[in-house]
Amino acid sequence: MRAIVTIILVLFPLFSSALLAAETGIPALTMTSSEDGTQEYTVTLQILFLMSALTILPSMIIMLTSFTRITIVLGILRRAIGLQQTPSNQVLMGLALFLTFFTMAPVLEKIQEAAIEPYLDQGMPAMEAVANAEIPLREFMFSQTRLTDLELFVRLYKKPVPILEEVPFLVLVPAFITSELKTAFQIGFLLFIPFLVIDMVIASMLMAMGMMMLSPLVISLPFKIMLFVLVDGWALTMGTIAASFGV
Repeated sequence: MRAIVTIILVLFPLFSSALLAAETGIPALTMTSSEDGTQEYTVTLQILFLMSALTILPSMIIMLTSFTRITIVLGILRRAIGLQQTPSNQVLMGLALFLTFFTMAPVLEKIQEAAIEPYLDQGMPAMEAVANAEIPLREFMFSQTRLTDLELFVRLYKKPVPILEEVPFLVLVPAFITSELKTAFQIGFLLFIPFLVIDMVIASMLMAMGMMMLSPLVISLPFKIMLFVLVDGWALTMGTIAASFGV
């Protein structure tokens, strides 16, 4: 919710400034050069860039945050229990989205303090705000990326990178996603083991009783649900996911 409110707070003054500029006759598509060589765009162009960036916002949430790990773990958990459509995809995506906001809250707070608030106070140009917002996000991604994955994509990049902490986003993002996939499957494997044991025990019992035509999944499903509820599985799963990010 903090991210949604932040986007609204950014868009509202921009649209207001654009309407004021249109009423006073200020040129909409202009660019001015500063004394230090940097360039400043008019509010209308900034809005155009911002609206264009919003089209890739879903991809940014998936690729640059904890969303990928959370969704994979929840999907594996549902598969391990044996439930195909319960909880539904909408429930899992909603849970993953709000858990993403929870785990990314420290990063979002740093971005708000370092970039959004100075930009809204008109004390910082847009490009400098973007650069400042990139720093906390890079720190989060770098802390969750395995060194082996980062070195792999640095080699594939085939350009000199003197310091790993200063790798370009083009290298950091695929390394981060690769590490997230590996971590998610490791957590999912640990979640799968107890349910797999129940399936094996039920299958062995049915085999010993000569009930080979009866599917073990039909008998094991209630026991897996009961086990998951008794150990407070949802709280353990959410806590494990949050702890994996250091929250």
